[in-house]
Amino acid sequence: MRDLRPPEIVWELDKYIVGQHEAKRSVAIALRNRWRRQQVPEHLRDEIAPKNIIMIGPTGVGKTEIARRLAKLANSPFLKIEASRFTEVGYVGRDVESMVRDLTELAVNMVRAEEQETVMVRAREMAEEKALDILLPAARGQQPVEEGEFGSAHGAEERGPSTREKFRQLLREGRLNDRYVDLEVTDRSHPMIEVFTSAGMEEMDVNLREMLSNLMPRRTKRRKVKVPEALEILAQEESQRLIDMDRVVKLAIERIEHSGIIFLDEIDKIASRETTHGPDVSREGVQRDLLPIVEGCTVHTKYGMVKTDHILFIASGAFHMSKPSDLIPELQGRFPIRVELSPLSKDDFVRILTEPENALTTQYRELMATEGIALVFEADSIDELAQIAYEVNARTENIGARRLHTVIEKLLEEISFNASQLAGQGITITRDYVRERLRDIVKDVDLSRYIL
Repeated sequence: MRDLRPPEIVWELDKYIVGQHEAKRSVAIALRNRWRRQQVPEHLRDEIAPKNIIMIGPTGVGKTEIARRLAKLANSPFLKIEASRFTEVGYVGRDVESMVRDLTELAVNMVRAEEQETVMVRAREMAEEKALDILLPAARGQQPVEEGEFGSAHGAEERGPSTREKFRQLLREGRLNDRYVDLEVTDRSHPMIEVFTSAGMEEMDVNLREMLSNLMPRRTKRRKVKVPEALEILAQEESQRLIDMDRVVKLAIERIEHSGIIFLDEIDKIASRETTHGPDVSREGVQRDLLPIVEGCTVHTKYGMVKTDHILFIASGAFHMSKPSDLIPELQGRFPIRVELSPLSKDDFVRILTEPENALTTQYRELMATEGIALVFEADSIDELAQIAYEVNARTENIGARRLHTVIEKLLEEISFNASQLAGQGITITRDYVRERLRDIVKDVDLSRYIL
């Protein structure tokens, strides 16, 4: 985090997201302020609240991608959730506190994976010893598994250490990779337990499931697997035993409380329009339920209490039918930074198709390369694709950059279908090819609504 200064954050976001410079600057500053907060004197640290952000703009312009890339940069627990999934208690829906529980689950899994990486070397050593025990049962007073190309295992008790070292060498050289061994593993298939709870009672559902699962005895089963797979299974089991879950939970909760990010998509769908009947009652109720989470409260999870005071909330919405001022004033005040993302132009589409590291043209080139096809997009074909996507967005629904996915998929449909017969060929996508495949669809508005 110390090395992630705002210009560097914007530069990293530029690798994947075209334009929207103002939004990138805002999220970069918000992320940097989290690190700055950690450096101030402790008596002031709790007083500095995160500067939550509302992103306003049409779909497909990069709102979600900005938040997701930001979380990946900071290695922060990140949860994307639609605000419309929640409804006021009393209506059918989910409790707003469930998003904090989901974030906690994600954080625990993230920290557990990191801790497993740190102990994996030791776990692989222990897995190797267990694999040797399976391959040399005579050392434990059993009959040897087999006699074969590596010499007789008879008399392993007398020559235990030397035989074990010979097998260790063979194991490391991969000369035992084709041998099968019987492995006893934990049976992870639990009986289906269905618990029905009302809205707002998800935590009781989770606790009841866990309690009932723990009452069932842990079962094991025998599997016949090859030695490399056995080593991997044993290493995973040993790494689980080596990590300290109490420490994992403690680190995960700390990470949530200091660097967690919750992305509230479609917040405009819960904006009330000054009516007091119908579904708008529930929408305003959701806002009031969200308010304590955003301004800071303590949520009970199965891993312990989690404070939301310093979780960064990034909200987004198209706000076609409503505006940010339709949110209740208390909630508006908790999102002090508002950023408007601009609709995408034809030039933006050209850049999206060529500049990002994960550009669509790059993705399709690599996909076709797996079939032995060298796919080349000429510059004028990309220009034509961008023009068509822009026109279709203007004439039908404006779905932003997502339109490029539908346009390119339609363009390459014939090539993708016959790829196995075209192996070894080079195919160049020209402007004329684009026009031939797509022009008729674009001219027919009704057809383009159906296909594109």
